[in-house]
Amino acid sequence: MRGWMNSVTIATFGCLTFAGAGAFADDKVPITVTNDNNDDVIVSLFDMNTTPRTKLLSHQRINGFASVPIAVTADANGNGHVYWKARSSGSDTPKCGAKDKPGLSTDASVHVYAKSACASK
Repeated sequence: MRGWMNSVTIATFGCLTFAGAGAFADDKVPITVTNDNNDDVIVSLFDMNTTPRTKLLSHQRINGFASVPIAVTADANGNGHVYWKARSSGSDTPKCGAKDKPGLSTDASVHVYAKSACASK
């Protein structure tokens, strides 16, 4: 009986160890999204490490020089990957910006801005 219980204990521990290894895919990387301009921007930000892509910010207003803390999904190397797009708010001549940001480590800062002419639709 004792031998059987030891086998069950070892098998249970082994299963938990493998289950824990799979948790890396669910790990989060804390980052900060920062508006590096004095004008407010409207930002959409996507987590590129998820399938389908997860929209983490949807038309979020970020005031001038303000920051928003957020957590993104880590890849196999423990890095985050986001894509953002921004548009100036309340302007007669709107400005836009967008950037793909891979390789984000813990506490990385992603600077968002709207400084270029927007593409016509």
